[in-house]
Amino acid sequence: MTTEIQNRIKEVFEKQKDFFGTQATKEIAFRKMQLQNFRKVFASYTDAICEALQIDLGKSRAEAEYVEVQIVLNELDDMIEHMEEWVKPTFVKSKPHASGAEVISKYIYEPYGVNYIIGPFNYPVQLTFSPLIGALMAGNTAVIKPSENTPHVAQVIEDIVKEAFHEEYVAVFQGAVEENSFLLTLPFDYIFFTGSPKVGKIVMKAAAEQLIPLTLELGGKSPTIVHQDADLEKAVQRIAAGKWINCGQTCVAPDYIYVHESVKDALVAQFKSYLKTTYHDESLGKIGKIVSQQQINNLASYLEAAPEKVIYGGKYDLDTRHFEATLMTDVNWDDAVMQQEIFGPILPILTYHTIDEALKEITSRPKPLALYVFSEDQKFADDVIARTTSGDAEINSTLIHVGSHYLPFGGVGTSGMGKYHGKFSLENFSHQRSILQVM
Repeated sequence: MTTEIQNRIKEVFEKQKDFFGTQATKEIAFRKMQLQNFRKVFASYTDAICEALQIDLGKSRAEAEYVEVQIVLNELDDMIEHMEEWVKPTFVKSKPHASGAEVISKYIYEPYGVNYIIGPFNYPVQLTFSPLIGALMAGNTAVIKPSENTPHVAQVIEDIVKEAFHEEYVAVFQGAVEENSFLLTLPFDYIFFTGSPKVGKIVMKAAAEQLIPLTLELGGKSPTIVHQDADLEKAVQRIAAGKWINCGQTCVAPDYIYVHESVKDALVAQFKSYLKTTYHDESLGKIGKIVSQQQINNLASYLEAAPEKVIYGGKYDLDTRHFEATLMTDVNWDDAVMQQEIFGPILPILTYHTIDEALKEITSRPKPLALYVFSEDQKFADDVIARTTSGDAEINSTLIHVGSHYLPFGGVGTSGMGKYHGKFSLENFSHQRSILQVM
């Protein structure tokens, strides 16, 4: 990275510091106007977004519109409609003053200042702009670095931001490790990172050196439990929808299945039937592209380590970056595929005799970003959730919670920290400042 680029980054950072100091971003009318304008600009780029996503990740138009564009628009509409209500001061009870004077107590949502938002490659539009609009709703300014692994999308993101905002309010800088490392040396007021735990540690270390508060949206091996009383047809359809969307490159994708031994064969048969119908041989690319050839080689190594356990799929194409929906069975925790988050279209299947066995294994490992349980027994499902810890959880479904702006989304432990979406984005990107006044 050249000195010229470093100076340019510093210049924009100082501009945002100065602009935030004018108090303009704290005005509710300003925030609302900016989000309304952004919505118009963002929506006008739908075609460009979908085209870029198809090039970089092989996403179909329908998938791109649903998971990348519409989720952002829905969240924007919710924020614009409710912002004035959400940002009002909250008055609470007061402890009596020793003099008997009247006491008024309240807290306000105070923006942090200049935010740094680091976007990921897997959902590069949604997971860059969802935190951005939350930061702006809260009254902050923002510097964005899109993922270098999806270059066509990154350019569209930059184009959208340049059309929608002045750089002293929101700016984009392209780049990779070198640029990110430099940006992390600046004294931002808040950092929001979505990505791998490995890089998350680097971001958190840099933030810790300057005591910068941050949100980490990471990942992990999200388990799916299929109990003996589950509706297997529904379970397969819903697990498949969560696993193979975006070619398995989803931070909350079902990473593996724990199925009761009595229904394991029936579940496998259901999966094979469903996959043959949905992802037939000539549609290798139907589920999208793996982000890089390096990741394809990594995924292939899991299959090469235990080829006898691959019972469906396993084909891939390095040149086109396509990888087939793949099932592995009779897997155990010593297998290579179980050593880290897969982040690809491989679904390992393990079995359990008693739920205690499965939960012991799950809870002895790092806390996942999501947990899914399929059962017709509400008491059983509630018990599984009560005895485990995960960022979020679903019963008889997968992935849907991520798209809801009515629920807080985020990890716990090694799967992350901080929650956002809807009103929870206001809380995430704000300092809740208590104010007490004695009359």
